[in-house]
Amino acid sequence: MIQSNAFSYINVLDKAADASWIRENAIANNVANVDTPGYKRQDVDFQDILERKLKSTKYTSLQDAVNNVPLDQLNSRVYTDYGSYSYRLDGNNVDIDTENVELASEQLRYQTLTTTMSLEFSRLKSAMTTP
Repeated sequence: MIQSNAFSYINVLDKAADASWIRENAIANNVANVDTPGYKRQDVDFQDILERKLKSTKYTSLQDAVNNVPLDQLNSRVYTDYGSYSYRLDGNNVDIDTENVELASEQLRYQTLTTTMSLEFSRLKSAMTTP
């Protein structure tokens, strides 16, 4: 990570992209285990963590909050989803249709995050080279 307020937004985007990548892997694992008896789906919690950290800062503007969010505390958390009740006799709670929709959604999120980071670097490069 880059230690400068100029890169705070990019650093947060980087953490979000990492979490998105981890979530894609968790969903792919759920899909792979759709027929495993007793398997409980896994998911990743990042958005709630980010939202709590941003709200806990004393700053009123989003830019100031992003500049001061503790990056070392923005870590995604993989958890097992025992709350999604299984209607299957084998105890597996993976719904393949839901997982496929979540996977497609997460792939779009990851693509958006990486594109946004690329655009931010382009903006910074442009600002540094413009006389």
